[in-house]
Amino acid sequence: MHAGIVPWTDREPKTYMRTNRNHHPDRLNHAPDKSDTALLLIDVINDLEFDGGEKLLTQALPMAAALSELKARAKRAGIPAIYANDNFGRWRSDFPRLVQYCLGEKIRGKPIVAQLAPDPDDYFVLKPKHSAFYQTNLDILLNYLGVSTLILTGMAADICVLFTANDAYMRDLQLIVPPDCVASERAEQNRLVLKLMQRVLKAEIKPSRKIQFNSQPKLGKGAHPPRKRAIREESGQRLGKLP
Repeated sequence: MHAGIVPWTDREPKTYMRTNRNHHPDRLNHAPDKSDTALLLIDVINDLEFDGGEKLLTQALPMAAALSELKARAKRAGIPAIYANDNFGRWRSDFPRLVQYCLGEKIRGKPIVAQLAPDPDDYFVLKPKHSAFYQTNLDILLNYLGVSTLILTGMAADICVLFTANDAYMRDLQLIVPPDCVASERAEQNRLVLKLMQRVLKAEIKPSRKIQFNSQPKLGKGAHPPRKRAIREESGQRLGKLP
């Protein structure tokens, strides 16, 4: 199965219909929201069944609590949440199945997933490698949404979050990384990678409680927000739909 960009479940498809596609650049209605800011949750749907997974779980438990609260505040302000997740190397995986698998009773990562399970109107991207941008449709989704600022969260901060931050920076996106919403196997690794992202990638590093959201203005008829950056469509993959 190829990676796709859709709300993570289509139980209520009428919610995502547009009455006049001529006034929306996303003519297939894959991204019904408009926002200059998006919350990106990287690899939080994770079984943690790998070497070092126990250490990462210890660091990720407080991260999950803080990120859950941040996501709730973002959603109330109309900020879209995007899950960028590994498919665990199983090229037949899909996102709802990954969520259900990670909620299994004997899965190490269940306490994290239980706190951060996606809502019906969230977006997802399945990624084959470390970066959420590499060979995925994230670029296209951000273009449709009108995003110029990314709030990066998830794990591991010194691997997949860092790779994603690098790619976001090269696309001229403004970065915000709340240190309490990212996790690495060791706290020292987290501290060092945050300093690196601040120094090299010009990321704004501040606790999630200090991130203030302004409600996204509703668009008038025939209007859409101006783009603050140019995005190249690097992926030729089609946008997937859930069955």
